[in-house]
Amino acid sequence: MRFDPASLSYDANGLIPCIAQDHRSGEVLMFAWMNRDSLDQTLATGRVTYWSRSRSAFWIKGETSGHIQTLVEMRLDCDRDCLLVLVEQQGPACHTNRQSCFFTALRDGEEVEISQPL
Repeated sequence: MRFDPASLSYDANGLIPCIAQDHRSGEVLMFAWMNRDSLDQTLATGRVTYWSRSRSAFWIKGETSGHIQTLVEMRLDCDRDCLLVLVEQQGPACHTNRQSCFFTALRDGEEVEISQPL
């Protein structure tokens, strides 16, 4: 069956959540938003491209930092309202220079930093 981006469930702003995961380790790297155009651009170029809500602009991961995400595979959830991109991550995924944006754990009611900047 041929993929049709119009078959996805976008929110009222035309956005769909996207989770980036390292295709080798399975580690969840980050969460961001895509719109129809950034999804199309990602599929066409293989460079993961998000939609920055704060800048109202495309955000090609690694364009300024060099920490590029190359698309390995894209997956759709059962409700077609969330995307999972399996990526080849070059360098840290987080703007804090950590491998993952999920570096704070809640343990016994306390916030614990579980990874340091690279």
